[in-house]
Amino acid sequence: MARGNQRENDRAKAQKKAAAANKGNKDTGVSFKARQESDAQKMREKNALADAKKAAEADAAAAALRAAKAKQ
Repeated sequence: MARGNQRENDRAKAQKKAAAANKGNKDTGVSFKARQESDAQKMREKNALADAKKAAEADAAAAALRAAKAKQ
C-alpha cells in the first residue's frame, strides 16, 4: 500500500494535464457539413471576384489594343 497515494496523485495529475490539453480544442457549434458548405460558398465568391477582375483586365487590354490600332 505504499504506492496507493502516489497512484492517486498521478491519476489526478494526468487528468488535469489532459483537461488542459483539451481546453483549446472547443467546438464552435458548427457541424462539419455546415462548415464545409460555408467554406465552399466563400470560395465561390472569391473565384467570382477573381474572374470579374480577369475579365476587366482583358477588356482593358483589348481596348488598349484597339486604341493602338486606331492610331496607326
